[in-house]
Amino acid sequence: MALSSASTDQDVWDAYDDNAAYDSQDDVDTGVTMAQAFIGACRILLRRRPVSVSVDGTSTAFDGSAIQKAIEAAVGWLALNNTSANGGSVRHLSFRYLRE
Repeated sequence: MALSSASTDQDVWDAYDDNAAYDSQDDVDTGVTMAQAFIGACRILLRRRPVSVSVDGTSTAFDGSAIQKAIEAAVGWLALNNTSANGGSVRHLSFRYLRE
């Protein structure tokens, strides 16, 4: 499901969870699609989370640095694996299924 401004917070968290394993997919194209969705969910989460909340005299702060680091990691992974961007990029060979 594509996220939009009409997506609920639960929709965004579900997209975050469903796509967090983008880098462990056997099919790189699936991983690329998941990474793009993951980045979108992270960006919405950062924008929607309040910096701090105070309830009954108790305040708590939201530190978005972990989500920002997750975005940076996903963007880096995409740069290495998304061959459809910029008309194709260098693709690295995998020896995952090589037999001797």
